[in-house]
Amino acid sequence: MEKPVASAAPAPRRHRWLPEFLVLSQGRRRSQIRILGFSVLVGFAAGVAAIVFYLATHAASAYAMGALAGYRPEPRPAGENATGWLPPAAPELHLWMLIAIPAVGGLLSGILVYSLAPEAEGHGTDSVIAAYHLHQGYMRPRVPLVKIVASALTIGSGGSGGREGPIAQIGAGFGSALADLFRLRPSDRRVLLAAGMGAGIAAIFRAPLAGALFAAEVLYWSPEFEADVILPAAIASVIAYCTYGSVFGWTPLFAIPSVQFDDPLQLVPYVALAICMAILASIYTRTFYGITRLFHWLPIPRFVKPAIGALLAGSVGVGLYLLLDRNEQSLAVLSFGYGAIQAALTDHESLGAELLLAIALGKILTTSLTIGSGGSGGVFGPSMVIGGCGGGALGIVMAQFWPHLVHPVSFVIVGMAGFFAAAAKTPFSTLIIVSEMTGGYQLLLPALWVCTISFMLSDEQSIYSAQVEGRAQSPAHQGRFVRDALSGAFVSQFIDVSTGLSLLKAQDPLARVLELFNSSADSVFPVVDDQQKLLGVIYRDDTYLVSHTPEVKPLVLAIDMMHTGVTPLTPDDTLERASEMFVVNDLPALPIVNNLQDNRVLGMVRRSDINSAYLRVLHGSVDAAATTTPAVPGT
Repeated sequence: MEKPVASAAPAPRRHRWLPEFLVLSQGRRRSQIRILGFSVLVGFAAGVAAIVFYLATHAASAYAMGALAGYRPEPRPAGENATGWLPPAAPELHLWMLIAIPAVGGLLSGILVYSLAPEAEGHGTDSVIAAYHLHQGYMRPRVPLVKIVASALTIGSGGSGGREGPIAQIGAGFGSALADLFRLRPSDRRVLLAAGMGAGIAAIFRAPLAGALFAAEVLYWSPEFEADVILPAAIASVIAYCTYGSVFGWTPLFAIPSVQFDDPLQLVPYVALAICMAILASIYTRTFYGITRLFHWLPIPRFVKPAIGALLAGSVGVGLYLLLDRNEQSLAVLSFGYGAIQAALTDHESLGAELLLAIALGKILTTSLTIGSGGSGGVFGPSMVIGGCGGGALGIVMAQFWPHLVHPVSFVIVGMAGFFAAAAKTPFSTLIIVSEMTGGYQLLLPALWVCTISFMLSDEQSIYSAQVEGRAQSPAHQGRFVRDALSGAFVSQFIDVSTGLSLLKAQDPLARVLELFNSSADSVFPVVDDQQKLLGVIYRDDTYLVSHTPEVKPLVLAIDMMHTGVTPLTPDDTLERASEMFVVNDLPALPIVNNLQDNRVLGMVRRSDINSAYLRVLHGSVDAAATTTPAVPGT
C-alpha cells in the first residue's frame, strides 16, 4: 500500500492558490484517472480475447459443421470473409451429423462447465449483470477461460447461440481479475467488470460506441444508465475495437445496399414493424424461459442437459430443412445464423417471406433449446437473426402494398434493432450497435423510432433475467438513496466524548493492530500521528493475509497496512454527505476530524449508524439523530 510522506491534510499549502473546487476534487480526479488507465488494460485484454474467441468458434465450426457434416453457410457476412485458413467443407451434406455433432458439442461443453465453472453456463451476460448487482463485481478468474472453450464447443458444433454473451463474460472476467490483482475497491471492480463487458461487445461486433452504451444500459430494464460505467467502458471499447480491427480489418460485419430515409410517411409502416417486433420479442422471452424452467426441473445430471438441448435443436434444424424443400438457408437456425441476415440484406427476393419467417421462429426454438438447457452461447446474435428475418418477412409483404414506402432491406436492419430493444430492454445501445454492424447510419431515425415504440410496447420480461428496474433497486447502490431523508441531520451526533477513542500510531506493530481488532467489533481503525492528526485507516480485512504469514508478522507495522486515500468526515457534514462518502471510500466506517485543514480525529461513524438513522426517519422518528448510538471504536 502507498506510504504517507507527510500529514494527510487534504489541502496542502502548495495548492492554496487553486480554486477550492479543484483542491477538493483532486482525490476524485486521481481515482477517475486510475480507473481510466485500468480501462485501457481491460480493453486490450478484451480485444485479444475477442480475437482468440473468434478464431476458436470459426475453427470449431469449420471442422465440426463443415469438414464433418458438410455444411458451410453461404453467403458469409461481409466482415467475416477472411476464412482461407479453414478446411473446406465436405462435398456432401450429412443430415444425421447435424443432429449428432451438436449433441456431442453440448455434452463436452456441459462436462467442462459444470466441473470447472458452473457460472459459465447459459448466455453469460446474465452472469455479468448478476455479478455487478449482487457480488460487488467479483467473477472467478477461471470463468473467461472456461467460457471461451465451452462456447466454441457449443456454437462451433451447431448449437444455436451468438458471441455477445460469451465475449461479454470473458471481457468482464478480465476486468474483475484486474481489479482483484491491484486490490481495487468493490465499486471500482464493478466499473471494470462492466467496462470489460462493453469492450468485448465493441470488439466482436466492431461497434465501439455501442459497446460503451450497452455496458451502461443493459444493467437495468428501465430506461436508465449506469453513469459511472460510460467513460471507462468507452475507453475500453475503443482499445478493444482497435486491437480486434488491427487483425481482422475495419469492415462492418454486414454489407448492405444503399438505403436511406427520405419520406416522413415511411414512419407509418415502421409503426407496424415496431408492433410486430414487440410481439415477436415477447414470444422469444417466454419461449426461452419456459424451456429454461423445463430443463431446470428435468431429473437428470446437469452436464447432460446441454447435450439433450443441442440434440433437439439439431433435430429442429434438420426438420425445417426437409420441410422447406432442402433449402440450405433454413439451416441458419443452427450455429451463428448470420448467413441468413446477409442473404436477407442482399438477396431477399429469392428467399421470400415464408422462409424468412420460418427462420425467425425456428431460431427462437433452437436458441431456447441450446442456451436454455445450459449450453454456452449468447442471445444477441440469435436475436439479430430473429429480428432481421422477421422484419424482412414483414417488409416483403408490406412492400407489395406500399412499394414506394417500404423497402425490405430497411425492415431487415431496423427489425434487428427493434426486436432486441424490446427483448433486452436496451433501446439506445441497440440502435447504435445495429448501425455500426451494418454501416446503415442513414436509418438511425427510423431505428430510433422503432426501438422506442417497440420498447414501450414490450412487457416487463427481459431476455436478461438478472436486470433490475433501476439504480434504486440495485443492491450495488444500497445507501445512495437516503439523501432526502438525511439532509437535515449532521455527523456531529456521532461524536461521544464520554468514551475513549481507540487509535493506532503509524509505528504500532502488527501485534498491537491485531489486539485492537480482537478486542472490538469494529472493522476500521484510524491511524494518527503524535498530534492525533489522521494519516490513514486500517481495515480488518487487510490484516488477514499478513496475520497468516508468520515470516513477515514481526516486520509489519500499522503504516504498512493503512489506506491513505480516505476522505474523512467533519462534524458539520450532513448525513447525506456521509452517505456519499461511504460510497466513495467503500469502507464500513469513516473517521470524523475537526476540520479538513487540522485533520485531528474526533471519532468514528459506521455505515450501519447512517442506515439506522435513515430507518428511524422513515418510521417517523421526531429526532433520529438523538436516538442513534454514537460509534466510537472500542466501545
